[in-house]
Order: sequence, then C-alpha cells, then structure tokens
Amino acid sequence: MIVIGGGATGVGCALDAASRGYEVLLLEQHDFGKGTSSRSTKLVHGGVRYLEKGDIPLVRESLKERGVLLRNAPHVVHRQEFIVPCYGLFQKVYYGLGLKVYDLMSGKNSVGRSRVLTREETIARLPTIRKTGLSGGILYYDGQFDDSRLLTDMVMTAGSKGAALLNYTKVVSLKKNDGGKIGGLVFVDQLSYEEHSVNARVIINATGAFCDAVRSMSNDSAKPIVTLSQGIHLVFGREFMPSDTAMMIPKTSDGRVLFCIPWLGSTLVGTTDTPVALPDLEPSALEAEIDFVLENAGKYLESKPMREDILSVFAGIRPLAKDSSAKNTASLSRGHTIEIDNAGLLTITGGKWTTYRHMAEDAVDQAAHLGGLPERHSVTRSLTINNHAIETSDAGERLHPDLPYAREHIVRAVRSEMAQTVEDVLARRTRALFLNARAAIEIAPQVAAIMAEELGEDKDWIDAQVEDLRSTAKSYLI
Repeated sequence: MIVIGGGATGVGCALDAASRGYEVLLLEQHDFGKGTSSRSTKLVHGGVRYLEKGDIPLVRESLKERGVLLRNAPHVVHRQEFIVPCYGLFQKVYYGLGLKVYDLMSGKNSVGRSRVLTREETIARLPTIRKTGLSGGILYYDGQFDDSRLLTDMVMTAGSKGAALLNYTKVVSLKKNDGGKIGGLVFVDQLSYEEHSVNARVIINATGAFCDAVRSMSNDSAKPIVTLSQGIHLVFGREFMPSDTAMMIPKTSDGRVLFCIPWLGSTLVGTTDTPVALPDLEPSALEAEIDFVLENAGKYLESKPMREDILSVFAGIRPLAKDSSAKNTASLSRGHTIEIDNAGLLTITGGKWTTYRHMAEDAVDQAAHLGGLPERHSVTRSLTINNHAIETSDAGERLHPDLPYAREHIVRAVRSEMAQTVEDVLARRTRALFLNARAAIEIAPQVAAIMAEELGEDKDWIDAQVEDLRSTAKSYLI
C-alpha cells in the first residue's frame, strides 16, 4: 500500500501496516511533521473540554490511547501535573466534579487521581499565579510529549519494520485502470525534480488539512470533507511559570480552554480556534490571535506576559470533520472520518495526535480489505516506539547559550533522521525555531555549515539554506 502524508496519521498508518508485514511506501510532500503534527499543544490527553461538551466516546478513546502512548513511548511521553485555578467555591465544586468524572473514565489507564487543593497548595505549585480572589485549585493528571520528536521516532521505527518513508516527494497524479479504479500514482522528488511512477493495491490519503486536494485528484467534483481551524501558541521564558506543574485555564471568550505548560525549559501558552479557508504549509499567527492569548493568560498570571516577552509564536491548522450544522469550529468533533470513494481512494482525516494509533489501525484494516491483502491484525497496541534521540546533557558544547542543542544533534539529524534542510533541523529534529526564533536564526549559519559538511554541499547551498530559514522564521517572530 502507499500512504500519502507524513504527519502523525500517515506515519502511524505506515508503522501499523509495516508491523503487520505489508509492503508500504509513504510519501510526504515536504518534511515529516511539517504541517499540523509539529504544531500541537504538546499534550497526550483525553480532552477535558470534550468531556464538558459531552463527547464521551472521543474522551474514552483518547484516554485509552494516552495509556498506550505512555507505555509504548515512555522516553518522549510522560505524565504531567495540571492545576485548574479556582476563583470561588462554585468553580471548585464544578471543576472538581468534572475532573472526578475524567478520572473515572480513565479506568485502568489512570495516571493519577484529581484532588482539590487549598489556596496555599495552589500557590506553592504555581508561584506566579494571580493571587487576588484565588480560592484554590483542582489538581489532575494528563500526558505531555514533544510531538515532532515522537514523530521522528515513529518514522525510524516504521523504517526498521520494513516501510519505505520518503520526505520531499510530492504526489502529482493518481493512476487509474480501465475500470476507473486507482492502481498507483506519480510523484516528483522535490530535491532532484525526477518523476516516478509507482503501482499499489491500495492508497491511503492521510494528508490532514490537505486531504481535499488529494481527493480531487481522484474525483474533481468531490465536495470538501474537512473544515479548517487555526490554533496558535506563544512561547515565553520559564520565569513566567517557574514550575513543573501546568495550568489549564478552563474558560476563554471563544469557548476553548487555554493551557500554560512547562515545555523543554520554556513556557508554552495556547491555543486559539480561528476558522481558515485554505490550508497552508507555513501558517502565520493573526494579530487578533496573539492578543487573545496574551489577554487570557494575563488574567491568570501575576506578571502579565507582553509582546516583547514572546520568544516564538507558531500556528497550526486542524482538519476537522465537516458538519454543516456547526456554527463555529470549536464545536466540531475531533473524531476521525474514513471515506472510500468510487475509485477506491481511502481518505482518513480528523482526529487528534493522541488518537493517531487507533486512527491508523482503522485505516489499515479498511485498506487491507479494500486492496485484497491477507488479513493480519494490528500489533501497535503493544509496539514499542524506538528512542532515536540524543540526551542534551551528553551532546557537547551548545551552539547557542539559550538553546539546549549541540553539533552532535545536527550531525545525528542528517545521518540518521533524514533531515534535508536547515529548517528540518531547527524546526523539527530539534525544536530551536519553536523555542526561540531569534536564537534559531543566529545559529542557522553554523547549522548550515555542519550540514553541508555532512551532505557534501557548497557555499551556495549554505547561503540559500540560511536565507530560506530566515524567511520561514519571520512568521515565528513578533
């Protein structure tokens, strides 16, 4: 089978199919995780807000998958402590009861029981919280991870199971037989510009926000099946929340929750929900979104974060299952959808990072049946995701004092993790661009030089790569 799309769902499909013993080719038009899958809120969670909206099946599935991820990738997924701050008795009772239900739904996959905290206990865990009117908080537990780090490890694990995964390969057309059924595709290598034709028994379209464009290759009159929503995150220094405990802000003006999370030595705050018309590989945060996050975070922190405090801002686009009756994207379900068109193209879309494994299992089950492949059951529920990362403490002298990365991280990204560009390294193999955009720009020439040495490239390549990185980084700067 061929999988189109190198995000969480596509790589999950390749990993699931290869671990069953099927022959798999995955094609990604840019780099693995370039789109939505590197731009999440870094949470492996059931989704407290989906519980409040009554989406019980999604929460139950997500909590189950959270447990799977914690078991299968403990090197990159860990338990995270959260506090919901309460300003009044009603909030304590309301959120306390809601999170007790969340606990109960976790069942055997529980990662810790919620409990009510006193005002003093809340301040001890969140010393920079706004204290005026604070009556206490609700402590609960969920999961946290580094999204593109996990994705890279999934790519490597899928490769070790026999899958062929290629980044920078853009699908340009689908091939149909005389009966109008899809039997392969044509793709272009984006680095060499060579065109290749490949045959397959079945093709999975797992391109997320771009899925409708691929569907139109099969049927040019296909109606869209996703609605797009943009979410942004702001990154600040650890001084805004010098704690290992995260904060969940339960109510904002657009109906979403907002998270303030310790992440890789920084403070990550997000996310928004803004409808967008078209997908973009490098979406930019809107001024109104930045203001929204600053305003809502400022209501709960003693020292209000300002624009000049932002180290990086990044935006991501969610593909949401289309619902003509929904009035806003925040109300749409994060459940996944599988569609098989008349030509036999299987599209899987929607869902969320936490449920990628279950989505992939569903898609590969359907694809195997559709392609007439021998029936083999998924083994990913207990499949370990291999750890390919280097510990930052063991990597040598830092390239920049404000970033935890050394030369060894760059070399490893090129030699072992299929990094092709400076942006691949600074945005996804490391998280430099997401953590501190200015620092990432400063080390781009060093990184380009190290990569050129590894790849046998010249000064022109170095200059072009540095310029590309600087151009991309503009949307991460305020």
